[in-house]
Amino acid sequence: MQTGIVEAPSRNGAVETLQSRGLVLLDLRSGASGGSIFSIKLKIFQRVKLKEMTTFSRQLATLVSAQVPLLSSLETLSKQTENEYFKDMIMEVASDVEGGSVLSKALSRHPKIFSNFFVNMVKAGEVSGGMQNSLNYLADYLEKQHDLNNKVRGALMYPAFIIVAFLVIAILMMILVVPKLTGFLKESGQELPWMTQLVIGISVFLTNWWWLFLIFLIGAFFYFFYTLKNSAIARQQWDIFKIHLPLFGKQVFQKIYVTRIADNLSTLIQGGLSILQALQVTSEVVGNTVYQKIVTEAKEDVRIGNTLSSSFAKHKEIPTMVTQMIATGEQTGSLDVILKKLGQFYNKEIDTTVATISQLIEPIMILAIGGAVAVLVSAILMPIYNIANGM
Repeated sequence: MQTGIVEAPSRNGAVETLQSRGLVLLDLRSGASGGSIFSIKLKIFQRVKLKEMTTFSRQLATLVSAQVPLLSSLETLSKQTENEYFKDMIMEVASDVEGGSVLSKALSRHPKIFSNFFVNMVKAGEVSGGMQNSLNYLADYLEKQHDLNNKVRGALMYPAFIIVAFLVIAILMMILVVPKLTGFLKESGQELPWMTQLVIGISVFLTNWWWLFLIFLIGAFFYFFYTLKNSAIARQQWDIFKIHLPLFGKQVFQKIYVTRIADNLSTLIQGGLSILQALQVTSEVVGNTVYQKIVTEAKEDVRIGNTLSSSFAKHKEIPTMVTQMIATGEQTGSLDVILKKLGQFYNKEIDTTVATISQLIEPIMILAIGGAVAVLVSAILMPIYNIANGM
């Protein structure tokens, strides 16, 4: 008989932790005391950033290469981690390892943090005896993904900021400025243009029902993300929309997913996984249902004896150059090297494309917002100008 205390984010987590140590649970009671609302860990903030995962992989690889025991390495990294949620998860992993579990199995118990890709790379390192190499592959891969995300986020940040700023200014004008002019325009007795009537109608609605408009925006925002998370059809339609989006679809998003496929396959194959295992893991982490389906079909084609290049060639979402390069890699027995080169090539392509689009977006946004401002101002100034001429 044993008694003790186990820390876990939930009751189910505590049960899994105890059972993983070979213990038969007889009684489990919560010892958490209620505290202030500020002491509650909200789930929305319980997340681990990609940069933190990259740092964790690199530091763990360094400690393993220095022949520091795995348990000591995990405990050290837990103490160095500033993210309290990540710190607790690392300690749970360390606790499982101390109880006799292998690292990959301990990591797999936390799928929200450690992806299937991450777990399989660690498992490949355990099987091959090259844990250090697997962790270094992981760190390199995560660094590439972090850089790629920053590039795309940076390209989208400027237009998003300009659009939001314009909408805020337009709404403030509708609420604060237009109502003061509406009375003057109506007292003139002249027939107002339809555009002016539309602007006045929007102004009246926002002035009297601004709270309803705010509720609608917040509700639409949460409904959009809830639907994407829980509806497979909505997620698929959104993924299709992204890769066909003007300016960004083919030039940015499609290249991102092709780069992700090439990098994943290259890293997994170099880490010691078979091509079927690598395709299975890649399909789960590619991040787009369209490309997930393509990779899944490729796995089944390879399983029955077809080549990867012939399977990819059936889909227009995969560039011709990619299928030709993969075919060369299959013929020469250097598929992992070719895939790595493809990932590097498309990374550079994304850099160039993002830089070009960033330069094009600025004048396009200036013209678009200038046109919108011109329409808004003319809808108000033209009737005033007509009144002045009539006097």
